[in-house]
Order: sequence, then structure tokens, then C-alpha cells
Amino acid sequence: MDKDKLINFIINRQGKIIGAIIGFITGLFLLTLGFFKTLILLACSMAGYYIGKKIDNKEDIIEYIERLLNTHGKK
Repeated sequence: MDKDKLINFIINRQGKIIGAIIGFITGLFLLTLGFFKTLILLACSMAGYYIGKKIDNKEDIIEYIERLLNTHGKK
């Protein structure tokens, strides 16, 4: 298989390849860490992604956190 065919193969199946890698890594974590530690790891990863997305979009993280903490204190 030449280089162009390999690149085309990867580009046309990007979602499947990424999904398989994520599934494999999740399976490894489940086997080595256990279910609940894997859930905590996934939750921390999702929170990190969310905060990173806010930073990439030039949003004010401190303002968001203050708003989040203030809304939970008021009822």
C-alpha cells in the first residue's frame, strides 16, 4: 500500500479509527483501574476539555466559575 492510499484510507475512516482508539483506551482503563476510577478519570478529562474549550474561545473562565458558584448559593 503506497503512502497516498494509506492517507486516503485514514481520512475516509477517521471516525472509526478515533472511536476504536478511544474504546481501546477506555477498555484498558477499565481493566487496570476499575469502573469507578475510570469514571472519575473520564469526568476529569471532560471537565478539562470543557475548560480548554472555553479558553480557546477566549471566554473568561473566572467569570464563569463565579457565576456558577453564585447561582448554586441562591435559591
